[in-house]
Amino acid sequence: MTPESIHRSAAPAPGAPGRRVPKTLAWLAGAALLVGGVALLSSRGGDGESSDAEAGGTAAASQKAASGGRGHGGRAGAGGTHDEEPPPPRFDEAVCWRELERFDAAVTLENFRAWAAPLLASGDSLVADYLAERLTELIGQDPGRASQVLSWARTAGPDEFDVLLTALRGSEAVHHAQVATQLLAQGMDATLDGGRRAGILSALDTQKRFEPAALDTLTAFAKDPVSGEAGWAATRTIARVMKRDFEAKGNAAPYMDALLAIGTESPDEQIRYLALSTPMHATPVLDEHTRARYAKVLTQEGSPDGREAAAHNLSISGDNQQVLELFAQAFAREQETCVRWALFRFAARASGREALPVMANMAMADPRFQPIYQIFEQLYASGLHDFVRLWNSLPDQDPFGCLVGHD
Repeated sequence: MTPESIHRSAAPAPGAPGRRVPKTLAWLAGAALLVGGVALLSSRGGDGESSDAEAGGTAAASQKAASGGRGHGGRAGAGGTHDEEPPPPRFDEAVCWRELERFDAAVTLENFRAWAAPLLASGDSLVADYLAERLTELIGQDPGRASQVLSWARTAGPDEFDVLLTALRGSEAVHHAQVATQLLAQGMDATLDGGRRAGILSALDTQKRFEPAALDTLTAFAKDPVSGEAGWAATRTIARVMKRDFEAKGNAAPYMDALLAIGTESPDEQIRYLALSTPMHATPVLDEHTRARYAKVLTQEGSPDGREAAAHNLSISGDNQQVLELFAQAFAREQETCVRWALFRFAARASGREALPVMANMAMADPRFQPIYQIFEQLYASGLHDFVRLWNSLPDQDPFGCLVGHD
């Protein structure tokens, strides 16, 4: 469990030389060899109906010859008594594996849907993974191909839709401005159902950055009272692109503004919580304006989860003394035990050993925290200063059952 855990349950052409074999197909090929081998050993042969059956008979005959020609096990003792072994299990032929090999060799973008349909109907998740990976290769860097796949997604059934959007999301073409613009427009299309719009907007989350216009569109949509599942997906997409842009030395401020706007204005509590909590995965240093907005969330947000998220984000804001004073005031007013636990431990994250006097006052106000305060005091006295090491040294990171179900 990490200290960030603060909340409760919430292509090349087909056949081209040197083309990389998809890793899923390679796995399936291994499985095919294994299953095929077992099928050969277990086949009785003799019916003359297939070459597979004949091969099975030959393999069985060879096996018998190697063991004395009688099909029995090894000798049990000096007297040579043979113990009868149970027959090996029989397996149906793995037709789908052979079909995948043929599919991989000859599929094109034009015939993909028709060829993929019977394989997808198997319901095998590994087959679906392979189909998505193969389609990603077929799309490649071509924005025209990506647009074609997106057009299929409008009417595709649920399983095919997942394959199409997974492939599109993983392609190089998705970073083309034309494709990103089309995805955003389709995600805003009110004639599509919410789940389909959510999937389309999620395919944008591998973008390297968002232009201001796209960010404004996603933010306004996520705040819409009727955005529902798609609004939640839009919020998550903003957060994921913020993390990628920030790690690439970009500017997190526009994304933080967007997430705070969603986190304070959306009427949907789950969307608000997601918007308030996701910045902790990027951990940007907050400017004074953003700190003030999170401080307001800490005291006014109706959701305890949202207040916990605000406590975390403020603890890495860079103004230790101001944060300690804010946490002390919030602790005195707070009624939720889990929010108090967040304020207590994140005081240590914000200021280290210097937070001990504030934490001692918290423990005086709420005696349940006195044993925990003593542990923090002892750990600091032992020479621990880094919060992550201190957190990992706690005998119980979840004394009030606030982190159940979270990493």
